[in-house]
Amino acid sequence: MPDYGYAGEILKVDLSNGKIQRQPSSNYTDKYIGGHGLAARLYWEMVPPEAKAADPENCLICASGPLAGFSGFAGSRWKICGKTPLGDPESFSYCNLGERWGTVLKYAGYDALAVQGRSDKLAYIYIHDGQVEIRDASHLRGLTTLDTGDSLKSELGKGVSVLSIGPAGENMVPFSIVLAEGGASGSGGVGAIMGSKNLKAIVVAGDKKPSAADPDRVNKLAEVIRVNRPRIDMPSMWGVPGLTHRHACYGCGIGCSREVYKDEKGRENKALCQASAVYAAPSQRYTGKNDGAHLLGTRLCDGYGLDSSVMQSMIEFLEACYEEGLVDENKTGLPLSKIGGPEFIETLTRKIAFREGFGEVLARGIVASAAALGQAATQMLHRFIATPGSEKKDYDPRLFITTALFYATEPRRPIQQLHEVCSMVMMWLGMGPNSRPGAMFSTENFRRFAEMAWGGAVAADFSTYEGKALAAKKIQDRVFAKESLVICDLRWTMTETARILGTTGDNVMESQVYSAVTGKETDDAGLYRLGERIFNLQRAILLREGRPGRDGDRLLDYFFTEPLKKGELFFDVDALAPGRDGEIISKVGAVLDREKFENMKTEYYRHRGWDAASGFPTRTTLRSLELEDVAADLQNRGLVH
Repeated sequence: MPDYGYAGEILKVDLSNGKIQRQPSSNYTDKYIGGHGLAARLYWEMVPPEAKAADPENCLICASGPLAGFSGFAGSRWKICGKTPLGDPESFSYCNLGERWGTVLKYAGYDALAVQGRSDKLAYIYIHDGQVEIRDASHLRGLTTLDTGDSLKSELGKGVSVLSIGPAGENMVPFSIVLAEGGASGSGGVGAIMGSKNLKAIVVAGDKKPSAADPDRVNKLAEVIRVNRPRIDMPSMWGVPGLTHRHACYGCGIGCSREVYKDEKGRENKALCQASAVYAAPSQRYTGKNDGAHLLGTRLCDGYGLDSSVMQSMIEFLEACYEEGLVDENKTGLPLSKIGGPEFIETLTRKIAFREGFGEVLARGIVASAAALGQAATQMLHRFIATPGSEKKDYDPRLFITTALFYATEPRRPIQQLHEVCSMVMMWLGMGPNSRPGAMFSTENFRRFAEMAWGGAVAADFSTYEGKALAAKKIQDRVFAKESLVICDLRWTMTETARILGTTGDNVMESQVYSAVTGKETDDAGLYRLGERIFNLQRAILLREGRPGRDGDRLLDYFFTEPLKKGELFFDVDALAPGRDGEIISKVGAVLDREKFENMKTEYYRHRGWDAASGFPTRTTLRSLELEDVAADLQNRGLVH
């Protein structure tokens, strides 16, 4: 009998020799919950630190959490982890996806799937009815993710759930994504892992729903959330009137501002957040309308399998280079004079996905593309990217300060951590044409929230570095627990605010849901302690793979040299934030102070129980987190104090 909340097994597939293995997931779930924690632990055990992203020894690991399959908690999400070529250098990375694939994997009997090796020919994995098959996918070569899904559903039945890569993944574009039905995209370069394994798709089917330790308590908690959840009365900012409509992810039971619509083939596509904005500004300038034409960019990125957070910056970068005369249509083969129209985005995405002509240069990422174009292009990079992986700028540390530690210590853009800070500032800024800072969510409420959740009221004062190190540590521990449950980042960030401030009758805590489902009683502090363990495990992975400790915890240089400009942040054009004693301040013109940033790192390491000089964990800290084997491994490599 599997543990409550879990399917009970981990499935391992080796594409090189066709070997299939199963092992109990109960050996992992007590210490690592599921999702990110489970995947990171499997990665630690399975992937040699010297393995490259494209090596057969690398592993693609998909894992759901204990809440998947229980509606009402926005908890049917899942994680993918592995070593990707997105950053410089390549490293362990991850992504978070919604909709039904991860839950159906659980229904098929598995809490996680780990794929290693490389197939001799293009293949797909089919998991169903207790069977695991590695099948020929030659007929799917070159197809988009959307066409791949249609083809496999036609072949295997509409009830299956398909995870696939497009041409970008097949051609190992570093910023290629995976896509599951409903527009659930996984970024961070994981599409390139599947491509390197000659793995076109993973298809799952099953109906073995998990059971809860206390079903009555689970139902009561879900009902409290249902009755008290914030109602969304205003139109979604991602919606297009007459085209899109509101849609909750599979198994959510709560809902948010996510919108969907059907294309000409009747397929459901998403309109949500940054992905829907990938081509919005150029399209609306080009057409003068907001009629949904810009969503072609989202569909093409999803179909070819390209990360929209890189592609949005790529488009902005190319537009600037064209205006400065650094590129032209003859040199690139791109219709640069038609940026904003369908011809440009169709040509750009195709060329990058198939690495055709100038698309081969762009497929290496914006940083490498700028280097190929010369110094003038490189000097413009600060306008477009936030990470070495060419990911889009957002939630700038020159404004938010705390986010500097997130960017510095993570292998990619850590959007769930960034949201924990920016969501509070966005609430404080208010919404609507007549809003003003503090009208919806007062500065005093912000300070009260920070005192209770971030370790001190001063963490809500963005004029100072004080309190930000402790806030960063607390936020990361919480997020790593959330990412292991796996619950919706957007919904549960806002829920925490409402709960702490007592502004709704919804006092349901993540730990209560976890306890009711699994029978493993804990409180929020206990849950976040599990998150702390998982974060330290990820730190050990990064160190073992060559991250140089303190010296590796760095930001792109422009955050220290380029003043923040008015209008640089789309949701806060004046860079307003709470300051000292309730003052409203503007961070326009701000840069990060190098000395204060380094001092903040030192304080952060001390809060983590790490060695301040090296940024390495201490044996004492790792042992206190029950990571004795991790401590021993790092000690043998000289990476622990």
